[in-house]
Amino acid sequence: MNPLRFVLFFLSCTLFAQSVEELYGQAKAAQANGDLNAAIHKYEEILKVAPALGAAYNNLGALYFRQRDYTKAAAILEQGLKVDPSMTSATALLGIAFFEMGDFKRARPRLEAAIRANPQDGNARLFLAKALMKLNDFPEATTQLQQLTAQHPKNQEVWYLLARVYMKLSEESLARMNAIDPNSVLAHQLSAEVMEAMNNYDGAVVELKKALEMEPRRPGSHYKLGDAYFSMNQLDAASSEFRAELAVDTTNCQAQWKLGSVILLQNGNPEEALTDINKALTLCPGMKEPLSDHAKALMKLNRNQEAVGDLQAAAKADPAEPSNHFLLAKALRALGRTQEAQAEMQTFSKLEENARAATAERAQEVIKNKQNGH
Repeated sequence: MNPLRFVLFFLSCTLFAQSVEELYGQAKAAQANGDLNAAIHKYEEILKVAPALGAAYNNLGALYFRQRDYTKAAAILEQGLKVDPSMTSATALLGIAFFEMGDFKRARPRLEAAIRANPQDGNARLFLAKALMKLNDFPEATTQLQQLTAQHPKNQEVWYLLARVYMKLSEESLARMNAIDPNSVLAHQLSAEVMEAMNNYDGAVVELKKALEMEPRRPGSHYKLGDAYFSMNQLDAASSEFRAELAVDTTNCQAQWKLGSVILLQNGNPEEALTDINKALTLCPGMKEPLSDHAKALMKLNRNQEAVGDLQAAAKADPAEPSNHFLLAKALRALGRTQEAQAEMQTFSKLEENARAATAERAQEVIKNKQNGH
């Protein structure tokens, strides 16, 4: 090459690089000062002189995105990915831009590609889950949200979305069951469980009775009806159903335990209650729920030392349940272990206070939402 031409070429490359670097610095400074329009203008100038600079497309698209101009953001990001397909962040942002535009079909493959390139991108995975929900692909949305709960177990939005997906899946399952046979035993049982989840125990009882009329010896049905009565504090009816369940299935440890629980609630014979609860624990030795009732029966029989062991195990299994600590304090006090009893009462008081505060906060949120709705 002619030496003069080489020098001129070298100088032009150097000046070009300096020009791009200067514009980039000006863009970043404008962005730092909150002047997004000026920053956008500088990136547009960069792309005029350096149309093959992929990072500039990514940054410009991000600025349009911040301005909620998703159409421009998507157009710029698509151009950038043609220049440099390896820009994972641009792929994710393009998917999110399509989501914000309501174009969920186009958002899905971009977000899936972004996650394949960077499985730890929780934001891309979250928007993918949302897009899948919009596309009614609830099974795949469940998969994505379950992965997010593992990555971000304290993200409340993720748990909220997962709950919504489960609700949708439940609705779909119920609709399909009803389409097959709306009067089947399983359809009535599932309908009862949905009502029970909404604390509509009267409706659950009606559905469970219909199921039992059709198949009176189906294992689990009498227990479910008894549990609904138990929740309504109709203890005689509950006890009758629990006994009916055990006549059908002698191994139902839940029904056996609840029989003992009913006796305690009715201030019946603690020995009888203890016998029933012992049978339940023999049938299902890993079950923790009966431990509190087991301890109550022991305390009524003045066997406080044994009750302490049960209550400590119950408190360990469910640390947020206040009543276990209250009963433990009572048993320890009866044994003369005053300091330990006081410590348990302090724990009980703290848990009770936290529970009341949480209830009050939820009530305020409900009131606020109702007011905002008018």
